[in-house]
Amino acid sequence: MFKSIICKLLGIKYPLIQGGMAWIADAELASAVSNAGALGVIAAGYAPGEWVREEIRNTKRLTKKPFGLNIMLLNPNADEIARIAIQEKVKVVITGAGNPGKYIEMWKENNILVFPVIPSVALAIRMERAGVDAVIAEGGEAGGHVGEITTMSLIPQVADAIKIPVLAAGGIADGRGLAAAWMLGASGFQIGTRFLVAYECNIHKNYKQKILTAKDTSTIVTGRPTGHPVRIIKNRLARDFQQLDKRNASLEEYEELGKNSLYRAVREGDMDYGSIMAGQSAGLVKKEQTCKEIIEEIFLEAKKIIVEKGKLI
Repeated sequence: MFKSIICKLLGIKYPLIQGGMAWIADAELASAVSNAGALGVIAAGYAPGEWVREEIRNTKRLTKKPFGLNIMLLNPNADEIARIAIQEKVKVVITGAGNPGKYIEMWKENNILVFPVIPSVALAIRMERAGVDAVIAEGGEAGGHVGEITTMSLIPQVADAIKIPVLAAGGIADGRGLAAAWMLGASGFQIGTRFLVAYECNIHKNYKQKILTAKDTSTIVTGRPTGHPVRIIKNRLARDFQQLDKRNASLEEYEELGKNSLYRAVREGDMDYGSIMAGQSAGLVKKEQTCKEIIEEIFLEAKKIIVEKGKLI
């Protein structure tokens, strides 16, 4: 359907990667996405190494298809998890919230593909020089940790600046967004928010309901002064973060307010003081589906749009 170097590189049917969402992207979700023909991803988040190892092994039991591991480089266990990826023979490592430079050589020596998430042209160029296989250019519309540049502006500039494949992320939740990113120069795509309402996604029902009822203005970026801004659904936690912004609070105050907040949202269903991470595309998500249904619907819609618009030229 979409002839892409990403499919050949990863050995998948659809050039789509499921977002590595901490506390959310587990073995069940990752294996369901991989079994549907895309690339499922386990998210290490702030988890300890042994949890990550067990999730990798659980995923191998649930699928024979390729899958990836997302390593958030802020995790104090990142060094250990980087080695676990090698020991467990993970197909691809996706990195975020930092520069994976010190790990790239050892991953490449062990035939692991490296796809860093990048928010700017400068970092994309730096990553290409470091020897990564592709970059995931993520616009500020995405959920969780975000940069400042929008997807529509970022993708063509990154595609012009480097020769390795570029995957688009941020604000893509349906075939329209995917088709647009394809036209902007993306060779593949990463989607997170849409998969929050997959039947195979094990988040609390309250979290799913927040996504299903979200509007275009439902999200806000919090914690900009910390240097690690995060997009979440507006709630009491978000308002408290805004108050910290207004009085130039210390980093320690931000950390204390945000401590365990994602866990409270994902596992306990706390919609007041839980960190309900979601992208601006949440307003497009209106129904629960299986991962297979989500993926097939997105690509069929994108194909239809591209074919129909092509007739107008």
